[in-house]
Amino acid sequence: MINIKAERLPVHRGPAAWSAILPDQPPPVRLEENITVDVAIVGGGFAGLSAARRLHEIDPAIRVAVLEAGRLAEGASGRNSGFMIDLPHDLSSEDYAGKGLAADRKTIALNRQAIAFARAAVEEYGIDPAWFDPAGKINGAASAAAHALNRSYAIHLEQLGEANEMLDERAMLEVTGSRYYRSGLYTPGAVMLQPAGYIRGVGAGLRRAGVHIFENTAVTQIAGAGRDWRLTTQHGHVTAAKVILANNGHLESFGFKRGRLMHIFLYASMTVDLDRNALAKLGGRPRWGITPSDPMGTTMRRIDAAQGGNRIITRSCASYLPEMNPSEATVASMARIHRKKFADRFPSIADTPTEYSWVGHLCLSRNGVAVMRELEPGLFSACCDNGLGTVRSTLTGIGAADLLTGNLSEISAHFLAEDEPARLPSPPFAEIGATAYLKWREWRARRE
Repeated sequence: MINIKAERLPVHRGPAAWSAILPDQPPPVRLEENITVDVAIVGGGFAGLSAARRLHEIDPAIRVAVLEAGRLAEGASGRNSGFMIDLPHDLSSEDYAGKGLAADRKTIALNRQAIAFARAAVEEYGIDPAWFDPAGKINGAASAAAHALNRSYAIHLEQLGEANEMLDERAMLEVTGSRYYRSGLYTPGAVMLQPAGYIRGVGAGLRRAGVHIFENTAVTQIAGAGRDWRLTTQHGHVTAAKVILANNGHLESFGFKRGRLMHIFLYASMTVDLDRNALAKLGGRPRWGITPSDPMGTTMRRIDAAQGGNRIITRSCASYLPEMNPSEATVASMARIHRKKFADRFPSIADTPTEYSWVGHLCLSRNGVAVMRELEPGLFSACCDNGLGTVRSTLTGIGAADLLTGNLSEISAHFLAEDEPARLPSPPFAEIGATAYLKWREWRARRE
């Protein structure tokens, strides 16, 4: 008899700004009774909601309950940069190129399936199209070394037959209003999400379709109950024939893949809604997204009123935290670094106040694989996004739903063919080594 108690629950520091800038959500629906369903899904982010939607696609008669520890879009799904990227985006590489042309072509095809799945959800559920903007993205370069990385990646993309355009300093100024960037590499296939709006919209659509979505309903225990599973929450139980753990790094909190998952936390800040005077000084386009040409540099986004206000988001700095418990002091410290990075790029509006600063949780494996498989009979996982949560978590959610229903698909087959996550060095060597590596990479990419 399997009986698993959660060792820890998610800890979030700082507000989920993407959700905070939207109108208030309806009051949460919390599980207050004991219910029975066919499938219970632990986690209401990109993976969990994608799994629920895919199950409903396969068979609308499947009774599904999603159990989210907090509010929708206020966990990791409301704390990312909102980039849904179709091309290879290997954070461990020098220039994002993946593991060779054949592997990268497969990655692109899968990522585009995820984007198509999300686009279909936007259309089906009537989600605001401003929250799913297929605007493409730019790899920004501020130095000669970073420009060389862009050129290297552009050559790789040309070998793949993928469209790209190199932007010079003037073009970058026209887009961003900033003279900071020496060049940029534009690729047209990425989608700029308002991630909280998208997740809220998918949740609302699933509810209308009859899927139970419970918020403020943390699962504290999972136990075998005959042929079924029994999930314990604070105010009720769920009995389900099958379970999907779609809780990313907190898979480890339930005892799975211990010593194999790396918990990285990334920090971000968002300005106040820019007034007319600031907008006039800034110039540039009302929406754009820049990832750094060096993966350890600084991500920047500008959004407009339709996405939650005329604001600029700065995302930079990383911590390796195996205990999954970032501190408020570290968020404050990183926010000060963000202020400098913002001022370097936008000196004309350097005094613009920051309204929100926060931290988000990434889960990576040492060998870059996900954990999408059957862990125990009837217990499945859709976890370990390797820093690509919007796309990769969408895919693992779809894959887990396909696997659970016996629908072997290209997506589920891809993840099933992956190796197990590689073991990490024993503590404290993993933390010492990862922290030193992150600091070195950040120092090298400090101008980016």
